Amino acid sequence: MKKISVIFILPDLETGGAERIITTIANHLSRDRFEPKILLLRKQGGYLNFLNEDVEIIDINTERIRHSLKPILAEIYRRKPDIVFSGYGEVNAYLSLFIKLFPRTKFIARETNVVTKHVTRKEIKFFYNFYNNYHRIIAQSDDMMKDLIKNFRIKSDKIVKINNPVDFDFIEDKMASSQKPESFKYNYKNVVAIGNLSPRKGFDNLLKVFSRLKNENILLHILGDGKDREMLHQMKDFLGLKNVIFHGRQENPYEFLKYADLFILSSRYEGFPNVLLEAGACGTYSLANNCPGGINEIIQNTINGEISDIEDHERFSQEILRILHQNYDKEVIKSSIKSRFSKNMIMDKYEKVLLDLVK
Repeated sequence: MKKISVIFILPDLETGGAERIITTIANHLSRDRFEPKILLLRKQGGYLNFLNEDVEIIDINTERIRHSLKPILAEIYRRKPDIVFSGYGEVNAYLSLFIKLFPRTKFIARETNVVTKHVTRKEIKFFYNFYNNYHRIIAQSDDMMKDLIKNFRIKSDKIVKINNPVDFDFIEDKMASSQKPESFKYNYKNVVAIGNLSPRKGFDNLLKVFSRLKNENILLHILGDGKDREMLHQMKDFLGLKNVIFHGRQENPYEFLKYADLFILSSRYEGFPNVLLEAGACGTYSLANNCPGGINEIIQNTINGEISDIEDHERFSQEILRILHQNYDKEVIKSSIKSRFSKNMIMDKYEKVLLDLVK
């Protein structure tokens, strides 16, 4: 039987959510049925080290997404894949205009966020007029699906909801080789937050929350980098937050999650946050901001975490204190995630979508 050739498209393989998911899908697609390749605008990023050797990397060596369209289309024309799977919102938008040039190839877009919250530039919103050209659109959460149907008039039969997979084998391997970070103080509670230092992740609100916890033996460890780094460092100094530590981007965040007393998701909106899934996979209890993007599909109240409104800084700070004074069963938390989002369960759904498209 001829294998189904699939080209996944991403800007790079930096350690972000979309990159993690595409790496997982490409690594674990059945090799009896599929031949996966990943087309990168730039061959760089931490997840290159975790990609299986039999996944071919197509490097078009382009810095800007807007300049990548011509080489992407040239590669599709030359290679004639059965399926093109675009996994990054801005690339998805641009590519939608050109799908009909390739009548023998099926096109899938995987959205990464609630689009109306995330896409603000008019020139990119314009391309969503052509989104129905896609043969399938993967939405990770009910919030994303409803947003696409209501605000972009996407046909409901085009959209398939597939939650993100959690690769427990990968995470447990990373945790097995990890040690408690030196920055975790013995007589302190250690709280972890992870994400790109951008307005979307709401770390400004989190710092305001921790300004109310300055006199408690609680350390906040923030992992990630981004354009708001300088502003957040200045805010930390202005608020006098000596118990907040910025660690930058970490190759192995699981050593922080494994030993954390609490994980906090402070985002203003999400798509379907991998880091919330991975915190649970590490057995760590979570407190998440009540924002759009599938949070209520992940959190099982008081089992693997809780949801609260971070804009109410005082109340959120009291929630943190209350949770840190309680104990939670790590195995119950892990089971909550594994029973709903394990890699094998989600991979079956992805393979079904791919197979149905080429029938």
